Amino acid sequence: MSAIHLPCQPLAVIFDMDGTLLDTERVYVQTFIETVPQFGYSLDEAFLHTLIGGSREHFQAGLRARLGPEFPYDEHRVAYLARRDELLAAGVPMKPGVLELLETVEALGLPMAVATAAVRKHAEEHLHRSGLRARFSALVTRDDVVNSKPSPDIFLQAAQAIGVAAGDCVAVEDSYNGVRAAHAAGMMVVMVPDIVPADAEMRDKTVAVLDDLHALRAVLQQRPLP
Repeated sequence: MSAIHLPCQPLAVIFDMDGTLLDTERVYVQTFIETVPQFGYSLDEAFLHTLIGGSREHFQAGLRARLGPEFPYDEHRVAYLARRDELLAAGVPMKPGVLELLETVEALGLPMAVATAAVRKHAEEHLHRSGLRARFSALVTRDDVVNSKPSPDIFLQAAQAIGVAAGDCVAVEDSYNGVRAAHAAGMMVVMVPDIVPADAEMRDKTVAVLDDLHALRAVLQQRPLP
C-alpha cells in the first residue's frame, strides 16, 4: 500500500474512546447477547453492531424498536450492568497499539482530547482504570453537549477545549456514527474499524481507513502533501 498523506499538517488529535482507544465494544455486545435471553428475548449480534457509536438514547431507541414495549428494560439494565462490570473487573482492555500511538503523538507535540458518546461518569471511570486519562488535555462526553454523535457537537467542543480549529484536527474513530460526526465537524477523519468494517460511505468521509493504530502512527509521521 502506498503512503497515506494527510491533507495538511495536523495541530491536534482527537480520539473516540470505546472501540478506538479501549477494546470495550466487544464486551458491551457480548453482555447484551448474554443477558437479553434471561428475560425471554433474543438479539442477534449483527443488529447490535448497527447501534455502535451513537448515544445511549440512540441505542435505547433501537432496542425499543426491536424488542417492543413489553421488554423489561429497567430489570435488564440492572443485569446488563452487573455482567458488564464483571467482565471488566480484571481491567479495561486497550486496543493494540494505543500506548505506542499516544507516545508518538506526544513526541510530535500535538495536544490530544477524547470525544466520546459515553456519559462522563463512564468515560472518566474507564479512562482512569486503563491509565490513559492523564494523557488527554480534554475529555468531552455525551453529558457536555445537546446532541450526541452523529451530530458534530462533541468533536467541535473537543477542538474548542484544546484551542485548535476543527479543520486542523485529526479525528480517530472506529464507528459509522463517529465518522459521520467527525466529518460533519470538518476534521481530518481516520477510521480504524473495530467490529464493523468500513463501507463506501465511510471511505468517502475519511482521509484514510486503516487496519490498526500502528498504521496511524506512520500516517501521523508522514509529511502532508504540498
